[in-house]
Amino acid sequence: MKHVGFITLAVMMMAASPVSVFADSHADTIAVFKKSPVVMPFFETAYGYAVFPMVGKGGLFVGAAYGKGKVFRGGTATGIATLAKMSLGYQVGGQAFREIIFFKDQRAYDEFTRGNFEFDANASAVAVTAGMQAKAGSMGATAGASVLPSTGKQAGTSYYKGMAVFVQTIGGLMLEAAIGGQTITFEPYP
Repeated sequence: MKHVGFITLAVMMMAASPVSVFADSHADTIAVFKKSPVVMPFFETAYGYAVFPMVGKGGLFVGAAYGKGKVFRGGTATGIATLAKMSLGYQVGGQAFREIIFFKDQRAYDEFTRGNFEFDANASAVAVTAGMQAKAGSMGATAGASVLPSTGKQAGTSYYKGMAVFVQTIGGLMLEAAIGGQTITFEPYP
């Protein structure tokens, strides 16, 4: 796997993020996304979803991303998904993020779980910001969705080809934010 070196770069460049990315689990990731008033309706109406607790991404002109997650249908885990992405172009840095992909209906779920699935170049994600450092403690952690973390402006969200994607940065900094080109492999549980 050629992209493992870039993932190591991504993890090293996170520079001791205050969030422990390796201790995160699928349940914790789902809980973070459920705190967003923009994301919560998708949990209530989607046919299923895929959850990636940590995706590492890094690059210096050539980039790569990698992560493992679980796929759910009706609240029950149905298999394991592996996300990989290679990219060329101007990019520098490393980043770790959580990702969730909602499936509007059975057709979208079936398309995603056929074995190998790839997002096309027009696919995009809505960034979910979380005030975990600022509001941790007695108030609990909060999350919302915005166009840019600094604007606080609400993002419009909808399905694209039966899927909706949300990401939340865990740590690091990278100048590149497209999900187009992500290839996802699905392995069903026996």
